[in-house]
Amino acid sequence: MSANVDFNQRPDYDPELQAIADYVLDYRIESREALDTARHCLMDTLGCGLLALRFPECTKHLGPLVDGTIVPHGARVPGTQLRLDPVKAAWDIGCIIRWLDYNDTWLAAEWGHPSDNLGGILAVADHLSQQRLAKGEQPLTLRDVLDAMVMAHEIQGVLALENSFNRVGLDHVVLVKVASTAVVAKLMGANREQLLSALSHAFVDGQSLRTYRHAPNAGSRKSWAAGDATSRAVRLADMAMRGEMGIPGVLSAPQWGFYDVLFSKTNRDQAIKPEAERAFRVSQPYGTYVMENVLFKISFPAEFHAQTAAEAAVALHPLVRDRLDEIERIVVTTHESAIRIISKVGELANPADRDHCLQYMVAVPLAFGDLTAEHYEDDFHRAHPVIDLLRDKMEIVEDERYSLEYHQADKRSIANAIQVFFNDGTHTDRVAVEYPLGHRRRREEGIPLLKEKFRRNLATRFPAQRCERILALYEDVARLESMPVDTFLEHWTI
Repeated sequence: MSANVDFNQRPDYDPELQAIADYVLDYRIESREALDTARHCLMDTLGCGLLALRFPECTKHLGPLVDGTIVPHGARVPGTQLRLDPVKAAWDIGCIIRWLDYNDTWLAAEWGHPSDNLGGILAVADHLSQQRLAKGEQPLTLRDVLDAMVMAHEIQGVLALENSFNRVGLDHVVLVKVASTAVVAKLMGANREQLLSALSHAFVDGQSLRTYRHAPNAGSRKSWAAGDATSRAVRLADMAMRGEMGIPGVLSAPQWGFYDVLFSKTNRDQAIKPEAERAFRVSQPYGTYVMENVLFKISFPAEFHAQTAAEAAVALHPLVRDRLDEIERIVVTTHESAIRIISKVGELANPADRDHCLQYMVAVPLAFGDLTAEHYEDDFHRAHPVIDLLRDKMEIVEDERYSLEYHQADKRSIANAIQVFFNDGTHTDRVAVEYPLGHRRRREEGIPLLKEKFRRNLATRFPAQRCERILALYEDVARLESMPVDTFLEHWTI
């Protein structure tokens, strides 16, 4: 065949897309552990969204694109009076969920926050439920929402296990877009062809770069990037439901596919990966593994690689709070992923910069005994120069065991250790925390504290009586799972 023509035979859909579609359409969630964890995740995630509504930099993004827009059967944004079209509602819900970096986390070769998908799930489920009720049909229930959450967690998390998007400079919200697209298309009633079409468009989109997460460009886009991704998923699913054709070879097409264009190079030396290493590695079938093992952020609104460091710093606070001016150096022992994404020196320009700085997230609890969202604000930082003085005294050291066990399937630790040395030659003990409070290994200890976090977050937005009704619903599993989505969201509307 001549070299100046292409062989135009349309391929089958890439098997990676077919595996996701078959999982979403055919798998039945039977794991009680996964459903209970999803229930905890739902409430925690919505509570994080309520807390974010206290911050004007977040709320300035909310609302219709055109003031005064009225949407029939508009989807609610929890904690507000807004009723929006599902695409913008997904954006707004995703924005408030992620704003404070306080919702759940998944750490593997790639990182991310699977509950970000709730933006699209909840917006679509609410809108569809209201439409169905208006037609005299059965609405979607919270069990449908929980099933969608388990599946979205699984798709995002399994793809993240062995595939590092950050290594090629791509942001992890590509996985939010893909997972949300799959599950919201199912909620919309997609058949297999429609679901595959939607997934193909999620991958063919130009994907977000990680620029806004790293020094020296870290900024507030990282707080709405997931909302943007889950919103885009709703739009793509809707297009597929209208009959938009798919792109079957979106991943594998030579030269033009995702693998060759976006997944073939490293982000440091631009070396080309061998072709065999460009395709996704998926080493286990999709099931309920991710939801069962997801990490909750219970103690601190902080990037997860620093959670155990902040916990260790809080433990050391009583020993150092009266000797801050006597500190010679602070040795922080950590793992490779933390060093790569949150270890930074120099001026910190904004709250988003600070909540992705390991040194800042150690200095604040060392000095003040806690780490809250308010501690990242400009006014607090300016008022306490001791924070930067402590940052300047920190030495960051990698422990190879910590880095190894971070990736081991039977451990998946997120370890940090801190030791403080004083000018007179004395020092504290080395305080190490290998598993954060939100880890599966600490579930029994963590869930009661997660509930207390939820109670506090509710109280930032609702009166006491409303809080008690929501808390009671949260504990009544059978009632919650059978409740229509639109009825559930009435509890969350101002």
